[in-house]
Amino acid sequence: MAFDPNAAALPDSGVFGLPFSPDDAKVVLIPVPFEATTSYGGGTADGPRAILEASKQVDLFDLETGKPYEAGIAMLDESAEVRAWNDEGKAVAKPIIESGGLEAEAKALARVNELSEKMNGYVYETTKAWLAKRKIVGVVGGDHSTPFGAIKAYAEVYPKLGVLHLDAHADLRRAYEGFTWSHASIMYNVIERLPNVTKLVQVGIRDFGEAEYDVILANENRIHTFFDARLAHARLDGMPWRELVDQIVQHLPQHVYLSWDIDGLDPVLCPSTGTPVPGGLSFHQATALLEGVVRAGKTIVGFDLNEVAPDPDGGEWDGNVAARLLYKMIGWTLKSR
Repeated sequence: MAFDPNAAALPDSGVFGLPFSPDDAKVVLIPVPFEATTSYGGGTADGPRAILEASKQVDLFDLETGKPYEAGIAMLDESAEVRAWNDEGKAVAKPIIESGGLEAEAKALARVNELSEKMNGYVYETTKAWLAKRKIVGVVGGDHSTPFGAIKAYAEVYPKLGVLHLDAHADLRRAYEGFTWSHASIMYNVIERLPNVTKLVQVGIRDFGEAEYDVILANENRIHTFFDARLAHARLDGMPWRELVDQIVQHLPQHVYLSWDIDGLDPVLCPSTGTPVPGGLSFHQATALLEGVVRAGKTIVGFDLNEVAPDPDGGEWDGNVAARLLYKMIGWTLKSR
């Protein structure tokens, strides 16, 4: 039976209600249910499931990007092994996190770091395998520690890779609460461990420590941070968002990887995310940023979307917004080709 994009999605259909297998799809999504080092609100390990379910209500024709579904989009099955690493990691990390890292038993800390490394390895090997099949690979987290392996795999393919990082947080902590692979350290690890990432362009940053600010200043040729307060002041002074986007995008190299934390958006759009911060981008500002990357002639090679936590009271808003943002990310990625 031919696929009808206007028909209601069946309950057992794939992501966005599509019938594609990973082998048939151009875009392959890796769900990573891992949040072992989450330090405030939790629930992001269930983000991939929430996005999967909400995606089935997304209309597949998009005014800006056309028909992304025609290329084929598929989500892999959640890894039971990754879920088990997460469950163990959360249990071991809990007393460390509750003490603010002040009562970290060396053995427990080492175990959490080991489990995080296992997760990194899984994401790296899975991304690498699908890239070898000429797929566009996206990671759906989980907390923001989850895409390190994917960025590593992409950086091997694109040796002058740029990362466009949307987030409320700089994520440039050397370690957080003792965890080397903390969600608060993802971009520090990218800068320190992945020399093929030549540019890190951060947008929406509004919650960061002085040590992170020092990292930004010490890497001014490699890190370009567009702080949320400064972007907001420029908008209030009358600067069009399109001009601000052009300023942001000019710092990116030809090949761009999107690493997007949902809390980079206004928290009205993602109230259940683990560490919401006032401010941030509207949905349309975020999608205009994607359009600006493509308008500038850059190629979006891959992406991740993280820190989506389902409403603990059962609401679907967070998953709904995330699924629609994910579809926009996919659409502009395809259009950039």
